[in-house]
Amino acid sequence: MNIEATELNGVTIIPLEGRLDGNNATVAEQAFLKLFADGKQLFIFDFTNLQYISSAGLRVILVAAKKLRASKGRMVCACLGEQVYDVFEMSGFTTILEMAATREEALEKIGAGV
Repeated sequence: MNIEATELNGVTIIPLEGRLDGNNATVAEQAFLKLFADGKQLFIFDFTNLQYISSAGLRVILVAAKKLRASKGRMVCACLGEQVYDVFEMSGFTTILEMAATREEALEKIGAGV
């Protein structure tokens, strides 16, 4: 998994592609942790091109959410496909994380509307 984060209106957007599972969860987590260590506090995780997420992938999202809550940062999960959304729903993530149907909606929720 190659993660190329971008920044828009002060919000760091992390696009996730393919599969977020035990084989590449560490790559995604390290990418987030580096950006977080660099002082980034507003994140959108863009799931547009993610087809599958495992428990290892869910753990990455949970680590990000916990770190951001502790530091008064924010994150929004955007553009979840049906399969990924179902996993989020079954695991209870849809009730504890901010969700958005589109990247634009995520930007509005985080207060950086375009």
